[in-house]
Amino acid sequence: MYPEFFIAPMREELTRLGVKELRTAQNVDDAVTGQSGTLMLVVNSVCGCAAGKARPGVALALRHAIRPDAVATVFAGADIDATQRARDYFTGYPPSSPAVAILRDGKLVYMMERHQIENQEADVIARDLAAAFDKYCAPATV
Repeated sequence: MYPEFFIAPMREELTRLGVKELRTAQNVDDAVTGQSGTLMLVVNSVCGCAAGKARPGVALALRHAIRPDAVATVFAGADIDATQRARDYFTGYPPSSPAVAILRDGKLVYMMERHQIENQEADVIARDLAAAFDKYCAPATV
């Protein structure tokens, strides 16, 4: 596990954007099952592709007109139980960090894994997330 002084700046890159930090398994369960609608759940990490690609990509994507109803994050390598619980909801996907998931009413509808992040630039990640927001987070039309 990483010391808090080491990871605090990496946590703050997302929390200062209004992303809710989930530090326990119970926090994750509450976020996933405690509301209806869409939740984007970011698995943050200390790796270079999280710093240079995933976190900046998420920040850019959150500027999009259509967004998830809620946005939260767990930190791999620091909040072990919370990260494992988040991954429990990512049915059919192996552990990956960084990663970005979108859940609708507690069910996984979109997953961006590390291999989709590490070879992309932040603007491409943002574009892909914005497309996912358009598909999964837009209000239903009548």
